[in-house]
Amino acid sequence: MDEPRSVTADMLPDELLTYDQWVCWRTQERSGTETKVPINPHTGGFGSVTDGETWTSFETAHEALETQTVDGMGFVFTEDDPLVGVDLDECRIPETATLTDDAADIVDRLASYTEVSPSGTGVHVICSGTLPGDRSRKGWVELYEEARFFTVTGDHVDGTPTTVESRSNELATVQAEYVASEPSEADATADQQAQPTESAPDSEADSTAATQSAGAEQNGSTPDNELSDTEVVERARAAANGEKFTRLWNGQTSGYESHSEADMALCALLAFWTGGERDQIDRLFRDSGLMREKWDEQHYADGSTYGEKTIERVLQGTDEFYQPTGGSPDDGSAASDSMTEESEQPTATQTSGSDEPSEGYALREQLSELQAREDHHLSVIADLQSQVQRLEAENERLADELAALREERDADPDDHSDIRTVGARLRGLLPFGST
Repeated sequence: MDEPRSVTADMLPDELLTYDQWVCWRTQERSGTETKVPINPHTGGFGSVTDGETWTSFETAHEALETQTVDGMGFVFTEDDPLVGVDLDECRIPETATLTDDAADIVDRLASYTEVSPSGTGVHVICSGTLPGDRSRKGWVELYEEARFFTVTGDHVDGTPTTVESRSNELATVQAEYVASEPSEADATADQQAQPTESAPDSEADSTAATQSAGAEQNGSTPDNELSDTEVVERARAAANGEKFTRLWNGQTSGYESHSEADMALCALLAFWTGGERDQIDRLFRDSGLMREKWDEQHYADGSTYGEKTIERVLQGTDEFYQPTGGSPDDGSAASDSMTEESEQPTATQTSGSDEPSEGYALREQLSELQAREDHHLSVIADLQSQVQRLEAENERLADELAALREERDADPDDHSDIRTVGARLRGLLPFGST
């Protein structure tokens, strides 16, 4: 992808500039695929589409382009604003600036501010209104109004308005014709092929789709809660242990012996509220204050990243998930009955009719934390062993150097300067009583 062009206020609609919902972004490799992640303009650390403390004004985000290591600016959609983002992927030919027929149809219907995505192969439409229905993505079309962000280029598409227009009715028709229908087998294949493989997605929604796709069905559950990311965070905050969740969500590791232990604790809470949905756990964790680059680093011989293994370990110790009161508790166990003996995931999955984790869940969470603590201790031991090996090698080298200098001293008894220097260094490394 080319370097993002500089975005100035006069290139954008006033409707975007009035909201302090701006972040920066940078490209980062995630599970072998480049994606765009939100960056806090204040700190240069990871931002979150659900944490307003990591957003700022357009002016401050623009200044961060010069002070932080970022690739561009982005705008966060929230439930507190009337804005809707329509993301159309792989629909534009950069060399000719032409859109596919379907993309042109959507752009014409919505008739609101439209700009070219950073890749040049897609467009973003921003309008105001309300989205109908539950389904928001199908193939190359995605619509969203909260808990997502758009990369913003200011590269306005000629022939479209330079203002944000109210388009609830038009959004309903686009959603009905392009998104709402259940995907056929051909649609599913098209969805998969539409995912970028070599270039970074142009929105946060795309970047979550580019993550590992295991899903709760591989953990023996088919959760019925289907809570959105925002609802998961809200319910977790309001729960009896909501204070603990909030501390972890905000990136506080106090009370834990290591950052890894805190990671496990947050993932355990997310596992309960998401019904064990791997993608959603991963996506939410990335929005939390605990997110760090280590999450995507390969730390295991099987090629797993630290984040993938953390989620795997949490789910191996979790067989109880949140289910809204009044739901069917048998659904989870029925799903577990469909597990095959070849599966490496747990074969007993239970669901809870309660809005709170049970005592058994708390014990499993403690077990996950203890496992994380053990991993941390083993890592510290490995580091110490490595340091000992380096010191022993330095010890041997200095001993050889001292022996050589002693030979030189015997040849020239009047010169003792070098041997005193090496001897002093050696006394700091050799055990007491060594010569």
